[in-house]
Amino acid sequence: MTIDVPSLLPGRFITIAGRGEFFVRYAPHADATAPVVLLLHGWTASSDLNFFTAYHELSQFATVVGIDHRGHGRGLRPDEPFSLEDCADDAAAVARELGAQRVVAVGYSMGGPIAMLLARRHPDLVAGLVLQATAMEWRATRRERTRWQVSRALGPITRRFVRPRLVRLVFARRFPRRHALRSHLGWMLAEWRRNDPWHMAQAARAISRFDARPWLASLGVPAVVVLTSRDQLVPPRKQRLLAETSSAAVIPLDGDHFVNVLQPAEFSAATSRAVRQVLAAPAVVQVAR
Repeated sequence: MTIDVPSLLPGRFITIAGRGEFFVRYAPHADATAPVVLLLHGWTASSDLNFFTAYHELSQFATVVGIDHRGHGRGLRPDEPFSLEDCADDAAAVARELGAQRVVAVGYSMGGPIAMLLARRHPDLVAGLVLQATAMEWRATRRERTRWQVSRALGPITRRFVRPRLVRLVFARRFPRRHALRSHLGWMLAEWRRNDPWHMAQAARAISRFDARPWLASLGVPAVVVLTSRDQLVPPRKQRLLAETSSAAVIPLDGDHFVNVLQPAEFSAATSRAVRQVLAAPAVVQVAR
């Protein structure tokens, strides 16, 4: 399978004292007053793999910052357990290092909890939230808790022994031959394989324990939920409850959990629409440079 790399935003490395070296996608807008959009990707993805289909459209009206979380993509590889709180603090540190005063945090799947924690731990930084294909908890039922336990146990084994050829076959089956992104399958597979197996198991544990129900309603920032209506990983009912609890507007997106790559045009349009809707709320988003 050939490696056909899609169009991506400029990348750079940022070293932050006490935290480490971060690889970020960073596209400053020509207008210094343009909003900053901070992209927070999902579990087992990277900023590129999760958001490359929306990069271009977002960069037309905003400064775009994308970070790879710990253990994911080119993210940090610390010798300590993964935590969503650390990821939120990493994202805040990167945004501030780039001069952002206020950001709209866009969190997809696992990135949703990270975005919520970012708003809770750094309220001065977050002007609004776009929460996509995500929930405020994954532990309400015994079945959900059991599924995460099984996932944590089997994930490292699967990644260690499943051959690349089988993974390529699984990837390829999701994309018809005429699909717009079919030529990028090799790149997507290579990007997915950057992830660290130990950190993936740790991240699954962190997600399974996350529960924002006690404090989500108190965040007090404008929010929009992009609800993936055919999602089999994050049930739509959980996404609706997230929207109700956070007083968020809802933008329905007719797709499953991988709509970001399976329906790239629709995902990009919904993401941009959600960001613009947050920006139109009373909070004002500005940047330092």
